[in-house]
Amino acid sequence: MNLLLVASECVPLIKTGGLADVIGALPKALAPFGVHARILMPLYAAIRDAADGAECVLDLGAVHGGPARILATTYKGLDLLFLDAPHLFDRSGSIYLNEKGEDWPDNPIRFGALSLAGARVTTEGVAGWRPDVVHVHDWHAGLVPAYLRQAGDMTPCVMTIHNIAFQGLFEPEVCGPLGLSRDLFTPEGIEFYGRVSFLKAGITYSDKITTVSPTYARELMLPEFGVGLEGVLQSRKHDLLGILNGIDLDLWNPETDPHLVAPYSARSLKRKATNRTELEERFDLVANPDAPLFCVISRLTQQKGLDLLLDVLPLLVDRGARLAVLGNGEPGLEAAFRKAAIDYKGSVGVIIGYDEPRSHQMQAGADAILVPSRFEPCGLTQLYGLRYGTLPVVARTGGLADTVIDANEAALSAACATGVQFSPVTAAALGQAIDRTCDLFADKTLWQGMMRRAMRHPVGWDKSAKAYSRMFAGLPGIAETIGA
Repeated sequence: MNLLLVASECVPLIKTGGLADVIGALPKALAPFGVHARILMPLYAAIRDAADGAECVLDLGAVHGGPARILATTYKGLDLLFLDAPHLFDRSGSIYLNEKGEDWPDNPIRFGALSLAGARVTTEGVAGWRPDVVHVHDWHAGLVPAYLRQAGDMTPCVMTIHNIAFQGLFEPEVCGPLGLSRDLFTPEGIEFYGRVSFLKAGITYSDKITTVSPTYARELMLPEFGVGLEGVLQSRKHDLLGILNGIDLDLWNPETDPHLVAPYSARSLKRKATNRTELEERFDLVANPDAPLFCVISRLTQQKGLDLLLDVLPLLVDRGARLAVLGNGEPGLEAAFRKAAIDYKGSVGVIIGYDEPRSHQMQAGADAILVPSRFEPCGLTQLYGLRYGTLPVVARTGGLADTVIDANEAALSAACATGVQFSPVTAAALGQAIDRTCDLFADKTLWQGMMRRAMRHPVGWDKSAKAYSRMFAGLPGIAETIGA
């Protein structure tokens, strides 16, 4: 079957978060189940070189103030369709934010154009290819199902919510420029407390809604997690599925990772120590083989719970542990972590920014990775940690709860623990989790057993791709059988 994925970012082209990793990995994972996936995404200025030699397969004419077309190409094994609309996407700054760190004011027009392009590709086809199913991701592509239904096209649609906190909320005046019928602007349609919600549009007009872990799917129907959309999701609970994200096992493989100073496996864990030494040197940390080296690779935001980590740094340092932080985000948190690196010199090291090779090196060099998120739809860094034998210390929420087995007494007795969970998401509970981790690390035999177990834990796409393929096969009008 033919599948059209519509998303705003994709690894290895451009990335701001885990959405990009999923979009880059899912087509390869689905291929063994008979699914031919093509990715539609904007052609940003930063990735224009990837479109060299691309073929124009659909002229969209004038779209929101300028010419637009669909370009087709392949890039590093991905079958890509680019929305080439320079007046909307050929600009400096982040793909979502301007140089001041503020949302581009025309974001509803920009990503409305992406959705419109997704609908046009679906209804008109490109070079003889049309999708049997359309799979849209997050609010940036949420209007695709609405445009299709408005046009009377009933091609099955699936909406995946990667993070419900980002909903694409705009004033109702955007309906006119976006060509949306005012008939859609109702509580049963795209209206959300007097505004247009791109995400709600996707939820309302899709045949199935998925999110990226079973626990997060349940959480979204609760007021404390649903961000106002819990009622809408409760009304669609029979169409809501939680399917765990996976990771690309070829890109994230400590045995073959080209970014590591010393590749290693579960059978050669001593080589991991070489990566630890490199990490200590890079972050100017004092070596201490008797206490764990923790890492954080994250957006620095309140959602990620990193303000709580600042509160417990004295405890971490008192235990002789060290912390390496890579990330950027809220200016206040960036400044606080910079100050922590000065106050706890030799114990805390911080790099503000994001560096993909460095993230691989940190996963290889650290003993444990901290993910104290207040909510986490799935999370990928804990999956990378498992793969690299870097034990995750995580809040018991969303996909973190679904992927890490807590080292409680029962799990240790059964020899199945792969990390540490804590709840509630408070500084006190995080401090206890760090204390527990230090105690576990002190027992080298136990710790190495957990490392090997973590590295064997399934974190790839096989099971999830099979679940996706079965869901696609069960959509209205999809008669062919895919997958085993």
